[in-house]
Amino acid sequence: MASPLRSLVYDDNRYQKAFHLFLERSSEHQCMQDFIHNILPDIVASIGKGKSHLNVIGVGSGDGRIDLEMFSELRLKHPGVTVANEVVEPSSQQLHSYKVLVSQKSDLDYITFQWNKMNASEFEEQWKLKQTPKKADFIHMIQMLYYVKDVEATVKFFRSLLDKNGKLLIILVSGESGWGKLWRTFRSQICACDISQCVTTADVKSILDSEGVQYQSYVLPSQMDITECFTEGDESGELLLDFLTEVDHFSQTASPQLKADIMKLLQDPACSRLADGKVVFNNNLEVIVVDSAT
Repeated sequence: MASPLRSLVYDDNRYQKAFHLFLERSSEHQCMQDFIHNILPDIVASIGKGKSHLNVIGVGSGDGRIDLEMFSELRLKHPGVTVANEVVEPSSQQLHSYKVLVSQKSDLDYITFQWNKMNASEFEEQWKLKQTPKKADFIHMIQMLYYVKDVEATVKFFRSLLDKNGKLLIILVSGESGWGKLWRTFRSQICACDISQCVTTADVKSILDSEGVQYQSYVLPSQMDITECFTEGDESGELLLDFLTEVDHFSQTASPQLKADIMKLLQDPACSRLADGKVVFNNNLEVIVVDSAT
């Protein structure tokens, strides 16, 4: 039976509020920055193999902050190259923030930006219509596969765009994280809309394994303070609950039993730990890096 609950992604204003609060309460960006500055340089060192121009596609690039940090490392490994950067982002608000950020930087003259206000499926459709022969040297899909209708088809399409020595980088929550436990337990109740939503790196690995695709993976330890979720009526807690469940106004629309069951699981050691009176959720991420087939 389909869930009557409404996905948070359909309320963009509330989603953005919940997302920014999530970033404040979690170490997500910090663990990504650690990865970008300590591990990513070795990953991107071999892309292009001596090319003077690189094609990059950012799928679900958000406000661009992570993109530009990755470009700084790419630039260090490939000094003197020019970059054509396809930005794929459906949120007008996020795309505007990205453009503002670019306008404030004076050291990006080696990059040309192509702005695509669309989701991954729309980009795929447009790409196929144009029948462009262009290939990409580096494609990154960071925390966005939750919002596609068919994870397997999406990954397959973007893999097909990789040029020789190209790499596809995917970041999602780890299958062993609190998210993984929450979604495995309540997938049928809270993940019942027409997009993937409750997907982890375990799902992506399973897809790649079934196709015999080689990949490397890296776990990024991260945590999130969800203490406010357990204070009835707390505005921040309500937003965090919405973000955890991906349900719009979860507390007001979920059945009392479903809410009680989820609140109980969120305090379970499989999802969280207690530290200094706080409930700290396991927000571990994982990076999957896929090489081009050629």
